[in-house]
Amino acid sequence: MKIKLLNERAVEPTYGSDKAAGADLYAALEKDLYIDPHDTVMIGTGIAMEIPDGYFGAIFARSGLASKQGLRPANCVGVIDSDYRGEVKVALHNDTNDPQMVQAGSRIAQLVIVPYKSITFEIVDDLDETDRGEGGFGSTGIK
Repeated sequence: MKIKLLNERAVEPTYGSDKAAGADLYAALEKDLYIDPHDTVMIGTGIAMEIPDGYFGAIFARSGLASKQGLRPANCVGVIDSDYRGEVKVALHNDTNDPQMVQAGSRIAQLVIVPYKSITFEIVDDLDETDRGEGGFGSTGIK
């Protein structure tokens, strides 16, 4: 997949292992940054990409960053459409009650390239019946 490095701080996404699904994205910061408690900061990665048609980029939390520092993408899962050509940014949110530091050049999220199928919506008066019906949250039990 084609990527473009937009500045001298940009780092090509990397995989942590041969079988990793997500490629790590790096903070293209000039200097370390603190995120205040319960605040969100938009952090640029310094890269743009050309995601193939029929795919999108899903930005997920890095498990260590989320569990150890309480930092995660504010939108939980970011979506990068295949026609977007701007800088990839991560809205990083601090879920803790303490300021959390993001080091310049550190790994802040992971990118998974996912296939999708576009559909056409059709307005109808009725939907097919199912056993579940309109049962919502918790309707199928816990075991």
